[in-house]
Amino acid sequence: MRVALPLRFAAIALACCVNLNLAFGEVQQTRPLITSAINESSRVTLVGNTHPDAIAKNDLGRVPDSFAMQHLQLLLRRPAEQEAALESYISDLQTPGSSTYHQWLTAEQFGNRYGLAKSDSDTIIRWLQGHGFTVNVRYASGVLIDFSGTAGMVREAFQTEIHRLQVNGESHISNMSDPQIPAALAPAIIGITSLNDFKPHKMYKKKSQYTVAINGFTYYAVVPGDLATIYNLNPLFAEGTSGKGQTVVVVEDADASSSDWNTFRQTFGLTSFTSGQFTQVHPEAAKSHNCIDPGLNGDSDEASLDVQWAGAAAPNATIELASCAGTTTFGGLIAVQNLLNGKSTPSIVSMSYGTCEAGTQAALKASFNSAFQQAVSEGVSVFVSAGDAAAAECDRPYESAFHGINVTGWGETPYNVSVGGTDFGDSYLGENSTYWSATNSPTFESALSYVPEIPWNDSCASVLISTVEGYSTPYGADGFCNSATGAGFLDTIGGGGGPSECATGSPSTYGVVGGTCKGYAKPSWQKLMGNPKDGVRDVPDVSLFAANGVWGHFYVFCDTTGGGSCSGAPVDWSGGGGTSFSSPILAGMQALVNQKVGGRQGNPNVVYYALANNEYGKSGKSSCNSTLGNGADSDCVFYDVTLGDMDVNCHGTVNCYIPSGAEGVLSTSDTSYKPAYGTTTGWDFATGIGTVNAYNLVHKWTTAAP
Repeated sequence: MRVALPLRFAAIALACCVNLNLAFGEVQQTRPLITSAINESSRVTLVGNTHPDAIAKNDLGRVPDSFAMQHLQLLLRRPAEQEAALESYISDLQTPGSSTYHQWLTAEQFGNRYGLAKSDSDTIIRWLQGHGFTVNVRYASGVLIDFSGTAGMVREAFQTEIHRLQVNGESHISNMSDPQIPAALAPAIIGITSLNDFKPHKMYKKKSQYTVAINGFTYYAVVPGDLATIYNLNPLFAEGTSGKGQTVVVVEDADASSSDWNTFRQTFGLTSFTSGQFTQVHPEAAKSHNCIDPGLNGDSDEASLDVQWAGAAAPNATIELASCAGTTTFGGLIAVQNLLNGKSTPSIVSMSYGTCEAGTQAALKASFNSAFQQAVSEGVSVFVSAGDAAAAECDRPYESAFHGINVTGWGETPYNVSVGGTDFGDSYLGENSTYWSATNSPTFESALSYVPEIPWNDSCASVLISTVEGYSTPYGADGFCNSATGAGFLDTIGGGGGPSECATGSPSTYGVVGGTCKGYAKPSWQKLMGNPKDGVRDVPDVSLFAANGVWGHFYVFCDTTGGGSCSGAPVDWSGGGGTSFSSPILAGMQALVNQKVGGRQGNPNVVYYALANNEYGKSGKSSCNSTLGNGADSDCVFYDVTLGDMDVNCHGTVNCYIPSGAEGVLSTSDTSYKPAYGTTTGWDFATGIGTVNAYNLVHKWTTAAP
């Protein structure tokens, strides 16, 4: 079918349209991008927007044309000069002395300034409606449209079929080819956020069933009191900086049990912080009913640990769980978009989900980037888990990496804090008794001080694990990974990190960086001793403890939704690790910063890196080395993690060093041992800047000079 839609005001060929009621009284000129009539027979393909599992062997056939496709999201593209103006404004927002320093925008102001020309969005909406779709929401941001229809409408409008799939025993739906749009619309459209129902990974790992062989090995379950001791939260709580008046939002696609929240707080002595509360919301946009309560489901364990541990770091704050059921769009993204485009935006958001960068559809990555860009413009601090598969995020489900180096697919934007993971190094150093009491307090804590930290790494490729097991190298036929004992440590589990390499474009092979892949450009604030001059965004930014027990340390939380018991002492409670814990905890620490300085802070990375530069300088600060443990200087904002690595075992030909034997180690060189990645003085891919002393972070926040 050929449809030609007239352009609004085309007869007088307006060069721009004028948006009024802008922030601070100025008038913004927005250049229209759609400049020719729509010809349905002249189309362009939105490349990189088919899920890798949408292949013939998984195909069960086309869904009926009547199959409902609810609340699809169409992401729009602003003019290049408008994008540059937005980036300039974001920079000024975080620059002390700028006339617009911390002059955060509302969603309406953001849309008026940086949204698409109304004539363009009107044209796109008329085109959607012309194909039978219902347009539910034109978001305030001016770059997002929520619309609904059927699979038949999708096939006719976007020239791609929706099929049922069977993948690893699970049923899914997905488009089978990249969508197409009329060429006339292409300058103003980035893509459909998603046309499949595959869910992202939650960044939670259950407690491991193995430990390294150390004499006298003991398990140390980390509870809120331990967290407060190790990261120096107690002095903040004592002075009244505990999150009162602040709200931390965790975004989910599941609900959590309020009774589990209450049990967690009662068991671990948090009820004395009487202002702390837990709320659950299901934010919708403009009465569109595009956020359905997902209820308790298979991701409720993630939701439970997120809210409980955010509240452990900020016990007097309100912890708000914002959840939406997923459609073909991840429910957490729906919740984020609706919150950011509402009348009252949050000040702190944490997200503990992700997928690999080189395996995520292009429009989905762009949607997260766009959302987080809007967030920092509104003063929202966004924290995202760096991942639980070390530098091999595309191999998360497997025992060995074979796709090469890869990071998370939406936690590496320039606008969010990427939160990595560490383990405690006392077991390796043989210093358990120095840092843990032999008995627990009535609320079960036993940590005595800050504990030395190492990268979180469960793999045989860990130089620390291979050393303690008696091997000189983790690689090679005689190395640990190819030994009988090492076979029990074949996995890709560890704190995420690495360079952004496929934020835009698409790979030629799923999960392998290549093709048209490009990483996000390095942000101006990411300059620090140790950070490579690679020209791209590197993650993580900051790390916190996130291990799941390989060295005997792990978190506990209450989750009866999965059938677990939360009665009595937390001996049989759910236990585990993952950057699912470290992200909401750091978000909780940000609530303490916001309370102390008196307002929202936007992108915290600007201050993190400024403080780190003050501390590390050009040669590092040896007295802030994490290995010193309780001997580190009392004025350190960050503890520099310099012992160990987060390398994992691998096979294949991509970023894998295999001199001999079946298993190699993930390496930046295929011909020599350059583990991906080790620690070093200053910033590194294993832990970023390092970990934090919360008291010093809060009290030195305003001393940073970006």
